[in-house]
Amino acid sequence: MGKKNHKEATEQDVMENDQTPNQAEGTTEDSKGEKSPEKEMVDPVEKLETDLANLKDQHLRLFADFENYKKRTSRERSELYSTANQELMDALLPILDDFQRAMKNLEGNEAQGGIQLIFSKLENTLRNKGLKPMENSTGKEFDVDTMEAVTRIPAPSEELKGKVVDEIERGYMLGNKILRYSKVVVGE
Repeated sequence: MGKKNHKEATEQDVMENDQTPNQAEGTTEDSKGEKSPEKEMVDPVEKLETDLANLKDQHLRLFADFENYKKRTSRERSELYSTANQELMDALLPILDDFQRAMKNLEGNEAQGGIQLIFSKLENTLRNKGLKPMENSTGKEFDVDTMEAVTRIPAPSEELKGKVVDEIERGYMLGNKILRYSKVVVGE
């Protein structure tokens, strides 16, 4: 009987170890020999590759968002600077106009040299900050884009009809933007 038990035990061990390769991997086969997906294992290399691809995608998106943020803040800072500059220039233009009128009245006066020096320093400082005076428009064709007609008068001559007869206030630009339009008198 000892041999019989030993023989049965050996046959039983062989049957337990004699499984199909799918059963050894952890998947089960149904009666038709098809794999059931319930216990299918994911390949660790594929999982790591997909994780890596996802992390690379997240990294690229984060990098792009950061670059957009830098550009946006730089643009906003530049706009803020130009807006602040514009407000300052708007406030200084009437002073500049008064200074120019005073210079015309001081011709031949002894104080003209010192006042001329101060005026030129002010004008140069404003130019360095981006303020540019527009060309004198007297005698030129009236341009709606750069001039503001204050009044119309009968033209002193035929050639001045539709043209600027006199410039009351000079126009200024800050960078490429018109800060103040030239105020002119147009001939009819």
